[in-house]
Amino acid sequence: MSSSVIVVSHRAHDWLRRSLASVQEESDEVVVVDNGSAGAVVSEVARRAGARTVRLTQNLGFPGGVNAGLAAARGEIVALLNDDAMAESGWITSALQDLADTTVAAVTPKLVFHFPYAVVRFDDASRQVGPDPRPLGRAIRSISLGGKELLGHAIGPGLHRLEEGTLDGEAGPWRWTTGPDPFYVPLGPDDRPEALLVDGQPAPVEATTRIINSAGTYLSAHGFGGDYGFGNPDDGTFDTPAERFGGCGAALVLRAETARRIGGFAADFFAYYEDLDWCWRAQLAGLRVRYQPAGVVRHVGGSTSGGPLDSRVQRLAARNRILCLARNGPLAQLGPETRRAVDDGRADGIVGQLVRSLPRALAQRVRLARAWQRRPEEVWAQWAGVNERWPASAPS
Repeated sequence: MSSSVIVVSHRAHDWLRRSLASVQEESDEVVVVDNGSAGAVVSEVARRAGARTVRLTQNLGFPGGVNAGLAAARGEIVALLNDDAMAESGWITSALQDLADTTVAAVTPKLVFHFPYAVVRFDDASRQVGPDPRPLGRAIRSISLGGKELLGHAIGPGLHRLEEGTLDGEAGPWRWTTGPDPFYVPLGPDDRPEALLVDGQPAPVEATTRIINSAGTYLSAHGFGGDYGFGNPDDGTFDTPAERFGGCGAALVLRAETARRIGGFAADFFAYYEDLDWCWRAQLAGLRVRYQPAGVVRHVGGSTSGGPLDSRVQRLAARNRILCLARNGPLAQLGPETRRAVDDGRADGIVGQLVRSLPRALAQRVRLARAWQRRPEEVWAQWAGVNERWPASAPS
């Protein structure tokens, strides 16, 4: 079967060149969507790499760029690849057996972070502090390496989320460890793990490891999307093919016919949750998504968006979760989750965003429902809350 790879990019960078080089021998064509880059520099990089180019005059966001690529792609198989992701040999080929089954809408590979991570572990017993039900070890206020502050970028089962306020009379951000569980700190190409500092002291670094970015995606019990296996070592735990609710749009292989059947990505989203929305619509259409770890893609992550701590990223993700639920989920879930998003308080401007965009999403639901083969309640009952946890999964 003929294949096309679609790469959407808003600005030229070295990762784009590496991304294109990784799939030149993998597919029949590479389609680069120049998403309104200044001076059409992305188009020039694509031309030098021998790729076809779709030039957009303005940035339509990732879903708008994907839709332009889908319209131009000639392949029977279409693979989406982020402009900071590099495919290892055999990525598309590994998906073909699953896609031969017409009930399979898409195949998601094993997505791993490109750079290694330092494994850090403290010899602390877990305890409870006051009414907090979580297992707690120590409160960490800084993780630094070569002058870079990495407290918000460390991941893994040994750390709770970033918190702000005052703790023990000291203001500022902190993160609790869970006690003896490891956590992982990203390393750059020139970083030495032995130089890593935690609260100004040498960190207890055990080793370095490759970390899972996504082994497929799940739908949480509250309608959040998440990456199965995120923040855990690539140690063989995630090497078994499986059914998943969805796959990450950073590297997703699908049949062009399926995209024509259920439509493209949600252009209104601009960024975030458009991949979950597409996979949700595939589930509603009676189709399936498969995880195939024989295909491996390395992802830098956050190189174009600013990463998960960026306020704009948080705002778009919070808004789009609700829009995704309004378009695809049981309506009984929409009211409680909308209130949850508003009350959370971590996404500034969420109320105004929802006032402007929620009516349109509900109108879109009416149109999208024409393709449903399953009721939203049925899909929700099957998948909501499934795969939120895995061996050594991160704490909530």
